[in-house]
Amino acid sequence: MHLAVAVLLGWLAMSLVMAGLWWYQTRRGDAGIVDVAWGLGVGFLAMLFCALARQGDSTRRLLLGGLVLVWSLRLSGHIAARLRRMPEDGRYQNLREQWGSQAQRKLFGFFQLQAVWSVLFALPVLVAALNHHPFPQWTDLAGLVLWLVAIGGEALADRQLQQFRIDPQNRGRVCRSGLWNYSRHPNYFFEWLHWWVYPLMAVGAPWWGSAVAGPV
Repeated sequence: MHLAVAVLLGWLAMSLVMAGLWWYQTRRGDAGIVDVAWGLGVGFLAMLFCALARQGDSTRRLLLGGLVLVWSLRLSGHIAARLRRMPEDGRYQNLREQWGSQAQRKLFGFFQLQAVWSVLFALPVLVAALNHHPFPQWTDLAGLVLWLVAIGGEALADRQLQQFRIDPQNRGRVCRSGLWNYSRHPNYFFEWLHWWVYPLMAVGAPWWGSAVAGPV
């Protein structure tokens, strides 16, 4: 299958998934499900691209697929667990209030935008998967070390925030313990850091510079 066709089919698949989830949230009254689906969608598309990028080194493609799968399951699993414990995210509550009677129509567009973003975030992985240089290059090893730091740091920050929130004495307070003592959003920082893994592993691939679009 031509890679451009795979990208198009991936977007169509995510568009249908997001349409279904939009309908689901109209019944449930919680748009937070889009955050779970976005992470899983990026993981699914990235693994699909790794499988189809036959021009690239097979070992690197296998490793990339595994790295993205672990990232996807950890992030989406964490968000899904939070959705079960808490009411709808305040961001979506505010959007419903701002949009008023147009809320559902605009939320549909918002869900479809996430389908587009899923494809765009999976593209840097595709570029890395097209890298034909034999694995491992030093950039592969650097990318793997960075992945361990980023995923470990994000998981730690999420756990620290979760422990802070479950303590009733912290209600209404800002978390300033652990990594949160040094950054307002350490989990977002490590998530952003994670997206530099794929430009590193893409070095030497055709159009490898375009993989920088992920962290940018």
